[in-house]
Amino acid sequence: MKVYQRLAAAFTAEGTTATFGMMGDGNLFWLTAMRKLGVKVHEVRHEGAGMGMADGWARITGNPGVATTTCGPGVTQLATAFVTASRARSPLVAFCGEHPISDDEYNQRLEQAPFAAACEAGYVRLAKADGTDEAVRKAFYLARTERRPIMLSVPMDLQEMEFEDDDPYVPSTAMLTQGVVYPDTATLAKAADILAASKRPVIIVGRGAIRSGAGDAVLRLGERIGALIATSLLAKTFLNDSDYHAGISGSYASRPAINLFQEADCVIGIGASLNRYTTEHGYLYPKARFIQIDSSPHVMMSGVRAADCYLHSDAKVGTQALEQLLAERRIQSNGYRTPEVRTKLIRHFEDRAEYPIDPGTVDPRKACLLLDDIVPEHIGLVSGTGMIANISNMTMHRQRPITMASHFFGCVGQMFPAAIGAMVATGNKPLILLEGDASIMMHLAEFETAVRYGMPLLVVVMNNEALGPEYYKLEKRKLDPTEAIVTTPDLGAVAIAMGGRGKLARSIEDLRVATEAWVSNPGPMIIDLRVSRTVLPIPYRRIYYGKDD
Repeated sequence: MKVYQRLAAAFTAEGTTATFGMMGDGNLFWLTAMRKLGVKVHEVRHEGAGMGMADGWARITGNPGVATTTCGPGVTQLATAFVTASRARSPLVAFCGEHPISDDEYNQRLEQAPFAAACEAGYVRLAKADGTDEAVRKAFYLARTERRPIMLSVPMDLQEMEFEDDDPYVPSTAMLTQGVVYPDTATLAKAADILAASKRPVIIVGRGAIRSGAGDAVLRLGERIGALIATSLLAKTFLNDSDYHAGISGSYASRPAINLFQEADCVIGIGASLNRYTTEHGYLYPKARFIQIDSSPHVMMSGVRAADCYLHSDAKVGTQALEQLLAERRIQSNGYRTPEVRTKLIRHFEDRAEYPIDPGTVDPRKACLLLDDIVPEHIGLVSGTGMIANISNMTMHRQRPITMASHFFGCVGQMFPAAIGAMVATGNKPLILLEGDASIMMHLAEFETAVRYGMPLLVVVMNNEALGPEYYKLEKRKLDPTEAIVTTPDLGAVAIAMGGRGKLARSIEDLRVATEAWVSNPGPMIIDLRVSRTVLPIPYRRIYYGKDD
């Protein structure tokens, strides 16, 4: 067989079922072989978007997503998506063609190793035909263990060489140590001592708690110690059917929740990194001692500090063991769990500030509340960055099978591709994406990708025809905010022109009718919802004006 055929066989043996990218000279043979092996090959309109789709796929499955591009300019298009995936700790393997070994003056030549390093990606190069298995295995092993994107760089002419070895491929999973990390008994006892002395504990759960299935254990521990339950942004809405769920810990926290957090004397992070955003630079928990339960050997908290007690353990197992030890010691506390606190948390996330609404536009807060109400809970939600994130993350609280928020690298435009990848990972189940107009315009061509593959994706564009954060920053500094205004066409009409469905919505009723039509018959659709720029999101009010109401 040819090297490209062995490469394809190795990828499928690693569990690859879908790829995302654009075909070019550097990957066309490999993509053809992948398709013949039954892999779903998604041809996209921009290489960076393909990487973003693989990122979304990896965030949902926890397994390596696979992106691909040709050499040179195809590779350089991956830059932003590479860094975003790295910051998201997404395991990815990017099959990248490389200029021919035999032609150092090839037009699309590029030193791809330093490029990968600059983009925070690992790098593996296939240098000879008989090293094919080793290169693929190494790429997947690094992606799985380092949880970041890995570039597999394969010279074009090498791919067409003969591969002589017919032994079965041994996947990277065979090299991984299996089993659950159990907590150290001495450290467990130290954590129990801290909790025994605590009167106002807060539990913060993150993605690690979700992936380990720690939900029930967290609820039992919370009941035993009288804890508030909060989440990182990435675990938004997890366990929020608890009466003592305080929402997101960080800049998206409500004012009632912030007031409670600042009284905490102990914080237990379960599968959450407790980074600067989750602790709001330490502002939220000035008096608290920290316990951290994580399967990584060590994670530094916000401000490059260690937790007072770091419990190296699987989130579920560590939480169960801690709760059991407290039970054996007969430790039980009401903590925050009082009728007064419960009352404070009833619809604590509502923003009641009043603003005049521009004619022909909608209050974006009301739009988010409406969407959360009428989109059924079995449909996942992906939300973007900028102005929309500041509103949707604080107002939309319905538990869903997917709740994916943007955050990594602070860049716009990445959540549209991520939503498509997430949809593929779930077997094309319906999904709703809330994004801003600038973000959607960056990868608008990928709506045609959604149409081409029949994806039941609803894109709701919260369109204020402006670069939202910049608009408010200019306004705060008494500069001309209209400098940040960028008009857009009717994106509903654009969606129809691309073969999907679309609607321009200028009222809550327009939004309701269009959304209900999609819910009854999911398919690729864009609702261009015009929202008022007069509504200043709570985080911006805090940052720029020191106000919460």
